[in-house]
Amino acid sequence: MRIGYSFWGFLGHGITDTPDGGRSHRRTLIDGLAERGHTPVFLQSDRDLTEAGEDFTETYTWHEGFPEIDALVLEWRWPIGGRNTTPCTAPNHTCDLHRQTDLVDFYIHEQGLPTLVWDKDQHLPPNDPLRTHPAVTVCEAALYPAGGAHGLLFPVHDDAVQTADPEYLALLRRDLPLVYAGNQYDRDQAFTRLFAPAAHRHRHLVAGKWPRTTGWPHVAFIGRRPFAEVQDLHRRSVTTMLLAPERYSRRGQFTQRLFEAVLAGCLPLGASDMRGIDQILPADLIVTDGHEAARRIDHLTAIAGTPRHAQLIAACLDGLEPFLLSRQLPVIESCLAAIDHEGAHR
Repeated sequence: MRIGYSFWGFLGHGITDTPDGGRSHRRTLIDGLAERGHTPVFLQSDRDLTEAGEDFTETYTWHEGFPEIDALVLEWRWPIGGRNTTPCTAPNHTCDLHRQTDLVDFYIHEQGLPTLVWDKDQHLPPNDPLRTHPAVTVCEAALYPAGGAHGLLFPVHDDAVQTADPEYLALLRRDLPLVYAGNQYDRDQAFTRLFAPAAHRHRHLVAGKWPRTTGWPHVAFIGRRPFAEVQDLHRRSVTTMLLAPERYSRRGQFTQRLFEAVLAGCLPLGASDMRGIDQILPADLIVTDGHEAARRIDHLTAIAGTPRHAQLIAACLDGLEPFLLSRQLPVIESCLAAIDHEGAHR
């Protein structure tokens, strides 16, 4: 299939001042589709070229109009005040939402083209008409998607998981007991409950956009860091934490930070009330609150470099099995094929 793919972000390292977590998995997914014989065509701006100065135009195709395609995939965009809801000539305007609206009108409403809406941030309203449109399948990056949506998880390449060496990763020198790489968005409650108490007892760093930090004066925030430095932070640290907004926790949505950390040998701690956490992490890494997390970090720091440390890394690698690329590509194909089979196609 020739698949029109709409995303507002980057394929490469991008720029530092951006919240685009898709950089860790988007190119993996796109290349996987191409390897299965599909032809992706990108329908938003080429931000890699215009903002980051990386030229991928010899490998991938961008189109600013409405090319002939067989199916549409939308990484769902939502209204953000002061950014994509303003006139196109306004300062700091981004045109992702306007472009998405045009794509929806042309390909879905006019043509009835098979479309997969990937609601990666759970911002598509429950009553949005697209949820019941015959040409549309909604997917969420969650183990337990809601509202009739399908699960399409953030993919990690099978080879990356299968070739990771737990014993080697356990022997890396790790000078930080705790790190978190990620942005503040709706994570204040989880941060206060889990991370902040552990940060009182353990040396740590928090990288990302955290504009409101007065409630945690003891926490070492270092601001956003280039995407390439995220792996280095994880390779320096014994542990990280899976901090999720409540809507993610309720549906078992784990972000790309999970496999970014595990592939670097950084052990993720997860809250016991995160739905599906026991499918992803071994029991030794599941905690009820930040005080238990602090005690667990004491233990994990003490066993760093030992065979038990390597065993825990291996267990975390096993927990990535639901996220493997080989499991996500058939989801896209089956969703689009099901729509086409039901007669929604043009």
